[in-house]
Amino acid sequence: MQGHYNVLFVCTGNSARSILAEAITNHFGKGQFHGFSAGSQPKGFIYPQTFEVLRAVDLPTETLRSKSWEEFTRPGAPEMDFVITVCDQVAGEVCPAWPGAPITAHWSIPDPAKATGDDEVIYKAFLLAQSLLQQRISLLMNLRIEALDRLALSSRLAAIGQISEASGQS
Repeated sequence: MQGHYNVLFVCTGNSARSILAEAITNHFGKGQFHGFSAGSQPKGFIYPQTFEVLRAVDLPTETLRSKSWEEFTRPGAPEMDFVITVCDQVAGEVCPAWPGAPITAHWSIPDPAKATGDDEVIYKAFLLAQSLLQQRISLLMNLRIEALDRLALSSRLAAIGQISEASGQS
């Protein structure tokens, strides 16, 4: 692995967490990382709070859409280097056989769409998801990927998924 890395973030609905991760990766990836997102059962829409949070942190939203993971298993689909599940439900599902045998990991991110309360509480849940994802994606982007073998890289990705925002530690 060298140079340019494709990262697919997978969630069940592809309407919040995986969309946030795609936007973060594409903005901060600076040509080295390209983010994609998909859902096992895409909702076909993106929660308005997802867009609100992305706009609040100055991330572009124009190209984002809810889509099925089937798009990434078809001939001609971009080959992924990494596939990261960001919700516990999809982590328990049988995932497709991804072309190219990417390195996989699970990063459990609380589902902001399940937050209850007033608009401010719900918005803060989406903001927390964005913050956790940005922290973890930053750690991924700062790995010396070319210096790690497949097993070490897999282990590092799993460890990144254990980092909590409050402590910055695992």
